[in-house]
Amino acid sequence: MAFDVVKLAFTTRFQGREFIEQAWFITSVTLMPTILVSIPFGAIIALQVGSLTGQLGAQSFAGATAVLATVREAAPIAAALVIAGAAGSAICSDLGARKMREEIDALEVLGVDPIARLVVPRALATVAVALLINGIVITAGIAGGYFFTVVVQGGSAGAFLSSFTALATLPDIYVAMIKAGIFGFLAAIVGAYKGLSADGGPSGVGRAVNESVILAFMLLFLMNSIITALYFQIVPQAGL
Repeated sequence: MAFDVVKLAFTTRFQGREFIEQAWFITSVTLMPTILVSIPFGAIIALQVGSLTGQLGAQSFAGATAVLATVREAAPIAAALVIAGAAGSAICSDLGARKMREEIDALEVLGVDPIARLVVPRALATVAVALLINGIVITAGIAGGYFFTVVVQGGSAGAFLSSFTALATLPDIYVAMIKAGIFGFLAAIVGAYKGLSADGGPSGVGRAVNESVILAFMLLFLMNSIITALYFQIVPQAGL
């Protein structure tokens, strides 16, 4: 299905209306949870990093390490968890309900490819929203890190801000956005596949939703490990 979606995205007519509707729906179900999740992520990173840098006598680099951890790992993972848990399950339940009502069979009888008509715009919308959500998580995470490092732990605001670019570089932003896009695509594909293959009535749709969330989480963490390992091997890391 992933291969078919990629191929059909470039060979069929773009479903603009469906894309906008799905992007708005995914944004509505993921925006607030993402903001609420990103603040604790930033706080935990800031508290842990601030304590560690203080023990090592490198308090001035608390900002650099907090930004690096947020951009590289916390933001894509937080965005992926919310996208997979909220958007992926919503896609699975929607397509599963359509299959139970025999709407998918009706589309096939009419000669309409359900993957091109339903799955492709949902996958593209999920990727677009995942990229936007990742930016929100980065912003909120850094803001939370600043608050807990400077206000709560009494760190230096100047040192926190001046050390932003000491470790984090532009490739870190690029790989974070690539991760978010891939995670969003995987969440949409898993949700769509499980929804279209659901059977057994409403209970079968419920099982498909549970399976899609668990499988999406497993794939996201696996892809995160692979991408991170490749990134460390290909891109030279900045030093102090």
